[in-house]
Amino acid sequence: MAAKDSVTQTALRSPLGRVRGLGSARGGTHHWWMQRVTSLALLPLTVWFVLAMIGLAGKDHAETVAWIGRPWNAVLLLALIAAVFHHMAAGLQVVVEDYVRPELRRKGLILLIQAGCVLLALASALAVLRIALGS
Repeated sequence: MAAKDSVTQTALRSPLGRVRGLGSARGGTHHWWMQRVTSLALLPLTVWFVLAMIGLAGKDHAETVAWIGRPWNAVLLLALIAAVFHHMAAGLQVVVEDYVRPELRRKGLILLIQAGCVLLALASALAVLRIALGS
């Protein structure tokens, strides 16, 4: 039975895949789902953020800092930051994978994008936390 499974698996691969011995990386489904999850999370978070910014229009610095310092607002801001940067990194990765050649340049750009998104997310989260915790 194992031989039959082996024949079926190789028959489903492309000729190039059979020669290289490569199969699916099995990462595409997770990547696709995470883009959908972050999109769904961003819908209410973005509406909340835009409405909050409209409400803060014309307020002074102290009132804005006090608004960020409220626990609920700080938590939602951190969730927004995480969703935005995760979604942005995933989307830019897809663009790079689709349009950038050769392989080494593509991998380097993906690493640069991911590192940049992580650094920007950490800096943003640190700013919110410093304001919220009063440091």
